[in-house]
Amino acid sequence: MESTLGLEIIEVVEQAAIASSHWMGKGEKNTADEVAVEAMRERMNKIHMRGRIVIGEGERDEAPMLYIGEEVGICTREDAKDFCNPDELVEIDIAVDPCEGTNLVAYGQPGSMAVLAISEKGGLFAAPDFYMKKLAAPAVAAGHVDINKSATENLKILSECMSRSIEELVVVVMDRPRHKELIQEIRNAGARVRLISDGDVSAAISCAFSGTNIHCLMGIGAAPEGVISAAAMRCLGGHFQGQLIYDPEVVKTGLIGESREGNIARLQEMGINDPDKVYNADELASGDTVLFAACGITPGTLMEGVRFFHGGARTQSLVISTQSKTARFVDTIHLFDNPKSLQLK
Repeated sequence: MESTLGLEIIEVVEQAAIASSHWMGKGEKNTADEVAVEAMRERMNKIHMRGRIVIGEGERDEAPMLYIGEEVGICTREDAKDFCNPDELVEIDIAVDPCEGTNLVAYGQPGSMAVLAISEKGGLFAAPDFYMKKLAAPAVAAGHVDINKSATENLKILSECMSRSIEELVVVVMDRPRHKELIQEIRNAGARVRLISDGDVSAAISCAFSGTNIHCLMGIGAAPEGVISAAAMRCLGGHFQGQLIYDPEVVKTGLIGESREGNIARLQEMGINDPDKVYNADELASGDTVLFAACGITPGTLMEGVRFFHGGARTQSLVISTQSKTARFVDTIHLFDNPKSLQLK
């Protein structure tokens, strides 16, 4: 899968990031997202594959493109038999977020990126459009920290695993009213808190890379993004756990169904009979082969954002694979018009 799709999925996220970055700082988050979706879908449909979107532009929204269940790739066309040999074709599931952090793009803030994860059919958890309690940590703490423990307990464990004092640890938390008590507990324990307005996929992944000065992600964010984070963390060997949140009273902000009871019934309809189950990275991204790709839209901890120059742009992407056990940073120059305009600034 990596040998046949690796470069192409990088180009998919690159095209989405370039399209969205044209709207950086213009206050138009919906437009920044729409153009990213269009660019991602257009490039995806040029790939020799039969793909199915399992996490896309909204379970409830009537999204015209990259909606859940949409088939993408050359081999989904009506004339696919002219291009594809069904006996050689690997069907894949795809989770996408063409513009993770739309507000970050709209207001020119750091940390937005175009992301996707792929695996063979059935290899990604089809998360409902709910929220998820998340815990991400470096590989050295994998299996030691636990989402069922308190923040204070996990910080002590993380401190021991990393041979650092708690005061040296940095925990990323989404800046939301629901996290008021969590933030205070982290601070009381002695750790430092980095609040983010959006973009917890980037924060989760950063935990697995040394030198980012991010050591843990705690709190509640969107469930679909949790699956994408889990895919990356599985590839990297990092710790990731997620637990679906179905009670609107817990979330406090955002839409999450009409009632707790209604949401439980909805989960049961989806085949989720244990709504309180804690999922680990291997369960959220269970495929034999998992690939993750991201491209920075605005500058972030791991990647630069899109930088335009006369006649082109420069992007920085990341592709992670369970197959080759690699994390590759890819620096790309895109020439739009005149090759003479090539600049490496």
